[in-house]
Amino acid sequence: MLRKATRADVPAIARVMRESLRELGPGAYDEQQVTSSIEYVARPDSQLVDDGTYFVATVNDVIVACGGWSRRGKLYSGSAADDGEARLLDPATEPARVRAMFVDPQFARRGLGRAILEACEREAAAEGFRTVELMAMLSGEKMYLACGYVPIERVPVRLEDGVVIDCTRMQRPI
Repeated sequence: MLRKATRADVPAIARVMRESLRELGPGAYDEQQVTSSIEYVARPDSQLVDDGTYFVATVNDVIVACGGWSRRGKLYSGSAADDGEARLLDPATEPARVRAMFVDPQFARRGLGRAILEACEREAAAEGFRTVELMAMLSGEKMYLACGYVPIERVPVRLEDGVVIDCTRMQRPI
């Protein structure tokens, strides 16, 4: 079942983020990068929850996937984001942001990420956005490509501890 996240879901969202990075991250990143990502990327963004733009997928009432979109300037989750994060985007000229997409590894490749992504795109389009943009970790890039996202640029993201993880900025018209 797919539903909007609530503040009460934040601990379970953090668990999904950590497990996803711990299990799926090693396919794209080394041990230090995975460890740093768990520390600095696996941080639920309560602003997305409060904005009503963050989803969770549940199986037997257990959160197994999460992700959302934003009408704000922040492009990616975690500690390494830039200034201008909270400003509202102009739907006529700027893309909405897809953010913080994670799936519990036990439930990977079952369409949950795609379902969340499609819900995000529908809502963003309903608010007038014509394009969505995201910063994909390399471990999730294949899914976004399969969903029609186009790579714009490879971006080295420096985390708070100085560890750099390569990510890919991607876009898709909606």
